[in-house]
Amino acid sequence: MKNETIVGKNPVIEALRAGRPIDKIWLAEGLRSSQLGPILQLAKEQGVVVQYVPRKRLHEWAPDEVHQGVVATVAAYEYAELDVILANAKAKTGLPFLIMLDGLEDPHNLGSILRTADAVGADGIIIPKRRSVGLTSVVAKASAGAIEYVPVIRVANLVQTIKSMKDAGYWVVGTDAEGSSDYRTLKYDFPTLLIIGSEGKGISRLVREECDYLVHLPMEGRVTSLNASVAASLLMYEVYRQRNPLSLN
Repeated sequence: MKNETIVGKNPVIEALRAGRPIDKIWLAEGLRSSQLGPILQLAKEQGVVVQYVPRKRLHEWAPDEVHQGVVATVAAYEYAELDVILANAKAKTGLPFLIMLDGLEDPHNLGSILRTADAVGADGIIIPKRRSVGLTSVVAKASAGAIEYVPVIRVANLVQTIKSMKDAGYWVVGTDAEGSSDYRTLKYDFPTLLIIGSEGKGISRLVREECDYLVHLPMEGRVTSLNASVAASLLMYEVYRQRNPLSLN
């Protein structure tokens, strides 16, 4: 984690003032708000997530540095802008295809999803700022290089982003075990935003309500769910299969 951190009160304040892309700010439990005024204000203005943790955790992350109870984690890679990605997707040949991840917290899953997204030629992946893994070095390693080619967009509000994409002509396909159709019955012949939820919880209620279609993966075994990256891969390849039919000539 050392190569992805900014340590100490003043360095973190200056990084915020400079507009450096920060994933999250970690503060030691017990710090008084009066000590953190500039950090909390700047973080709020920029939409940076702040989380309190035991001081011993900060000691583990910065064992040889005076952290003053303040550590910020920095994205290993830059995030893309949604407007730019939508414009690029519209200009290319073929139907646009983006993936949105709702609450995915495992970096290995995000890395695997990036690999499949690259394989099927997806235009990008959208993640929320809160309750989601960011672009860390673990994600980069798990992606096996795909992180260099698949844009990742980080947004403050998934529901508002979905509404904007609907206005741009996208149809929204969410994954849900209940009240949904077999994923093979849907024809993905439209600009598609595919939403994958977290393992266990799935997609959130507000996101679910914005979906135009809900699909599920049929299962005959005893295990009730698939790993999020496996489910995402199957769904992405179904979109690819339909849009790139096999020629037998």
